[in-house]
Amino acid sequence: MVPDMDEKELLHRLHTSLIKNLLEKIESGEATAADLGVARQFLKDNGIDTVAKAGAPILRLADSLPFDPAEDDVPKYA
Repeated sequence: MVPDMDEKELLHRLHTSLIKNLLEKIESGEATAADLGVARQFLKDNGIDTVAKAGAPILRLADSLPFDPAEDDVPKYA
């Protein structure tokens, strides 16, 4: 049972619990595709993103995708 708390504290605890749970699953290698989707959406919903630097693993991932950035007017990161 959750003790009486104000809404702000409840939301903080919920966020913290979700973050810890997802992080544990991801770091242990037990995360499912659904877990990764929840983590991705959680980060997006909270305005968390990254700017890739040259040589970053995320750029290798982007380069491996079968899409041509020029076709969609999407800038190619360097």
